[in-house]
Amino acid sequence: MHLKFWQSRSRGEKDDPADKKRKKKKSVVREWLDAAIFAIIAATIIRTFFFEAYTIPTPSMEKTLLVNDFLFVNKLSYGPRVPMTPLAVPFTLNTVLGMKSYSNWPHFGYHRLPGFGKVKRNDVVVFNFPDGDTVALENGEDDYYRMVRAYGRDYVHKNFTIVSRPVDRSENYIKRCVAVSGDTLQVIGGYVYVNGVKSPVPPHSEKLYYVQTDGTTFNNDRLSELGIDPPQVADATNWIYAFWLTRDDSAALSHFTNIRYMQRSVQQPVEADVFPQDTLHFKWSRDEFGPLYIPQKGASVHIDTGNIALYQRLISVYEGNRLDVRNGQVYINGQPANTYTFKMNYYWMMGDNRDNSLDSRYWGFVPEDHVVGKAWFIWMSYDKHGLRWRRLLNGIH
Repeated sequence: MHLKFWQSRSRGEKDDPADKKRKKKKSVVREWLDAAIFAIIAATIIRTFFFEAYTIPTPSMEKTLLVNDFLFVNKLSYGPRVPMTPLAVPFTLNTVLGMKSYSNWPHFGYHRLPGFGKVKRNDVVVFNFPDGDTVALENGEDDYYRMVRAYGRDYVHKNFTIVSRPVDRSENYIKRCVAVSGDTLQVIGGYVYVNGVKSPVPPHSEKLYYVQTDGTTFNNDRLSELGIDPPQVADATNWIYAFWLTRDDSAALSHFTNIRYMQRSVQQPVEADVFPQDTLHFKWSRDEFGPLYIPQKGASVHIDTGNIALYQRLISVYEGNRLDVRNGQVYINGQPANTYTFKMNYYWMMGDNRDNSLDSRYWGFVPEDHVVGKAWFIWMSYDKHGLRWRRLLNGIH
């Protein structure tokens, strides 16, 4: 009896016009559209919560990472960051065809899903550029704060279009984390010390050397065989050349018989552009820097007019307080303050090419809400000669 009922129902459905309409085959266009929508959604989920592809545009990480290295960044390492500005043109950061590619509404606060670990010293990290929250469009999206220091606020606002961006829509940077929250960092003679201990130098990191010869030039073919880039002429009269060298490169070059001396460059004079851009209280340079405490969530520091330059951006911009200095007194949210307790962890990032890297020594701390993920491995790399086959699928250390 049950079988006959099923057979009767089947015959009825076969004759139902509505059922025929439902079973009508999709058009080719509709199938392609559905497939494209599914692919976009899947790719967006993968690049938001799992991993994303990036490329290296500058030599600040030479030779750990080279210009035109293409790499994957693992977002599960520190936990995927939930999008703060979710409405955007897929696969864009902040612009598309010269126009803004995202909507400021809705905008959510900082949240991060659980990950496999935390940012550790010596990790190679991708993060949103802290000073990238404000840029000058007509100047190649240059750092607004650097331009104000160089030219003055009135000049910059008069001659450039100034745009502010949310944290997750700022440009991506990649550097090595040399100090984590709670550490005390110092740079002495170009070498990094953390908590009083000299940090290991990444084996492929480059330093600037000045090399004087006996009046002869270098054989570029021989240099290429050693993996050393051709030098720049620093002083033609005295046959002095400037080389970017790793530790192994400098050892190999020192055996050249035409060399009179080699000297590693160390920046001694005070640099006005070095963080925190307060030469009255901090007479620091790129190679002589600190000591500096890296803020930790829940930790408190003493603040006054002598050191507020170190932490004013953290307190006002990253942690959303109103900060004023009046008559020698620091005020936070209208109340006089001589201490401040941090709400987030912070990190100190530096390029492996220490003498050619605009890093934390120039723009300061990286807040935890700016961290995107950990550099994972190189999936493609090329230069003017073609693919760099030896770098393909190399892990990043």
